[in-house]
Amino acid sequence: MTFHIGAEKGEIAETVLLPGDPYRAKWAAENFLQGARLVNEVRGMLGFTGSWKGNRVTIQGSGMGMPSLSIYVNELIRDYGARTLVRIGSCGAMQESVALRDVIVAMSASSVSTPSSTIFRELNFAPTADYGLLSAAVAAAERREVGVHVGGIYSSDTFYDERPDLNEQMTRHGILAVEMEAAELYTLAARHGRRALAVLTVSDHLISGEALPAEQRERSFGDMIEIALEAAFS
Repeated sequence: MTFHIGAEKGEIAETVLLPGDPYRAKWAAENFLQGARLVNEVRGMLGFTGSWKGNRVTIQGSGMGMPSLSIYVNELIRDYGARTLVRIGSCGAMQESVALRDVIVAMSASSVSTPSSTIFRELNFAPTADYGLLSAAVAAAERREVGVHVGGIYSSDTFYDERPDLNEQMTRHGILAVEMEAAELYTLAARHGRRALAVLTVSDHLISGEALPAEQRERSFGDMIEIALEAAFS
């Protein structure tokens, strides 16, 4: 056990999917894993381990924002031996060409700062995905009837952003979408020699103001989860 994960040794798989919402972890485990069992409920951050097509998988909630994700990813890697970590979550589109329900496979993740910023000091580290995972996820997405985009995303420190000028620059420089966790995930994976990827569903659009209704979010998130699982075990 760790401070934030109550699982015993051996209860966490080497492949971990990381939704921010613990109840999304529960939904994903119930709908996509066989024999899923609750292995963590410390602070209500639910984690489940089961199997997908004979492969052991853990789906662990990571909370909202990079500081929260950093806690769980550090413990999953350091104390439980996680080797492949895939963030599954929602994002807000920042390009006209990206539509609601599309899937974004994040090649890189820009940020203003992350919990790791103090380590790099003056260096602007470029957090990037594992190429093997990324290429497998793109192939999995293309086999499905879902719009897929590959490129850079923006990991924001704030949900209620008051920097429209910064958003404009993100759009100008081709950033596909905004979310709040991937940059730190990619940085930690690089530091510890692990594989990481973020596969995201577009749930709202910063330019048009559109948002996906709750019932459609669940169906769209299913595509994202299957893409993530296929990529992890390709």
